[in-house]
Amino acid sequence: MNFILTDGEYKDALLPFTYTRPVAGIRIGILTIAEKWEKHLGQEVSYLTDNYLSEKFPLTKTDYNVVITASYLPTPALVNAVKNLEIGQALFLEGAVVAYATKSLEQPFSLSNYTSIAAKGVAITVKNTWDIFSKNAEAIQQDFDLLTKNRVSQPISSTNTVINPEQIFLEDGASVECSVLNASTGPIYIGKNATILEGCLIRGGLALGEGAVLKMGAKIYGPSTFGPYCKVGGEVNNAVLFAYSNKGHEGYLGNSVLGEWCNLGADTNTSNLKNNYAPVRLWDYKTEGFAHTGLQFCGLMMGDHSKSGINTMFNTGTVVGVHANIFGTGFPRNFVPSYSWGGAAGFTTYRTNKAFETAKAMMGRRNIPFDKVEQDMYEYIFEQTKKWRKE
Repeated sequence: MNFILTDGEYKDALLPFTYTRPVAGIRIGILTIAEKWEKHLGQEVSYLTDNYLSEKFPLTKTDYNVVITASYLPTPALVNAVKNLEIGQALFLEGAVVAYATKSLEQPFSLSNYTSIAAKGVAITVKNTWDIFSKNAEAIQQDFDLLTKNRVSQPISSTNTVINPEQIFLEDGASVECSVLNASTGPIYIGKNATILEGCLIRGGLALGEGAVLKMGAKIYGPSTFGPYCKVGGEVNNAVLFAYSNKGHEGYLGNSVLGEWCNLGADTNTSNLKNNYAPVRLWDYKTEGFAHTGLQFCGLMMGDHSKSGINTMFNTGTVVGVHANIFGTGFPRNFVPSYSWGGAAGFTTYRTNKAFETAKAMMGRRNIPFDKVEQDMYEYIFEQTKKWRKE
């Protein structure tokens, strides 16, 4: 069986994060959605996504393809049902298609061509950007149980104050000294070669990815996820950083999501609660208006390779696209298009040659090339997002 993760109907609702990855590339909990499915299925998956992403996230075809909607996070019951699909069958959960089995991917899915199978149980779904942080607690617990089952944590140093140690797991090479680890409100997972420096105060759940660093004195409220090679300091509450992103200094980040290769300058602060306590609205790329989240707490959504200068202030419910560079005094508007350069005083276009120069320098520090595949993808995104910028 060949397993394929498809974007389904929610890719636009998950922008700006899905500009640069399929829905399956989103990180929630400890792992990305694709990594979760691969762990459960015991084999690699491929991707059915937009053409401009297909070289970086390729599609594999066989004569027995099981196409899974990536917005559904795997559970044992769901995975078992997916594995048992036969050609011509479609799996449904709460009236929506979770997966279907087909010989050919050439024809669009049509319900009339499939026999419906009802899935049992429930599953976490990621259908909006704010689901990434608001459903992170349950996702961390599921991944923690999956990754630590029948395994033994590395020893926790006696220099730490520890509460509920059975819900704390350190992978090989993880280092934690002179910090407070309170896992009474959720598990704490410390990835391979990750480091928690002295004086950190951590209230689970927490997922700290491989090679990631919590800087001295960080104050972390869960559920929070800091993916591989992120660096985090200051005060953070219920935030998700995908990978290679930095919030290394003082400042507050709450109820927020940052993609990859982002950097928040020292004393960058995000508001996650409106002064009038009203529900937060977020920019919706599909309707080109502001959508109701139904949430009282919602901070910053920032796409890949975007940056903020020191002392930047983000208002409640701000959406920033990819390759934006924000700086200066005052609050910038709460929708910053991709490839914007400026701040509250106004924006100009951040030209691709300058944006790519910065990206190459940042990625080069991690020995990751900004190659032609990356460049072509970002050139395409530049053109696709032009309509929202004032040239």
